[in-house]
Amino acid sequence: MGNGDRGGFQLSLFQSWQLLWGANIVHVAARQQRLMTALAINGPRPRSYLVGLLWPNHSEPRAMESLRVSVHLITRQVPGLLVNGGPVLSLSELVDVDLHRVRSQIRQLSQIGLNGNAASCLQELRHADLLPGWYEDWIIFEQTRLRQDRLHALLVIARESLARCDYEVALEASEAALELEPLYERAVGLLIQAERQQGNNASALRAFEKYQGQLKADMGIAPSDAIRRLVADVR
Repeated sequence: MGNGDRGGFQLSLFQSWQLLWGANIVHVAARQQRLMTALAINGPRPRSYLVGLLWPNHSEPRAMESLRVSVHLITRQVPGLLVNGGPVLSLSELVDVDLHRVRSQIRQLSQIGLNGNAASCLQELRHADLLPGWYEDWIIFEQTRLRQDRLHALLVIARESLARCDYEVALEASEAALELEPLYERAVGLLIQAERQQGNNASALRAFEKYQGQLKADMGIAPSDAIRRLVADVR
């Protein structure tokens, strides 16, 4: 059965690694997973780059042989997934990668702000944890970068939803941002404002007191005057 009979590929790097070919899950060995992941994250790359990234402790001939075997196994198991053109390897345009979709949403939010379905965008960002449990340096770098980009995108959603009086989305986006960075003052401020706009003064005060306690315990400092002013009249 050819690739055209089974449909395109969907590569998921969030929560856990998964490859779908059409409607079918493809079970791939760890070495092949790492190669596909490197291409999904970094885009087309020369073979020399990939062997240095994936097999840094191997001699060059041994690393090149490992790459050759991985490419052969992927090509045999899922033909059409790799573009194997000379010294450069890449994923086919048939591969839909969830990381690429979220990156595109983040770029759009940073360039033009909130546009379209805020709730759908929020849910994708909230659950975009990149390969938890993978600890190689090149993965950790991308996990950290994506975490910071998600944080800022969630703040855009919270701030603009608050301005549009969509307080439930503003509240959820603020909470999602605080899941990533529990002591991020801007997120705490947006959360308090969203609660208060919905008439939830007690919830706003609890959010402030939780933040105040964590800040004292972790950093030994008090909340800023700006945060204090948000709950001054209900304390």
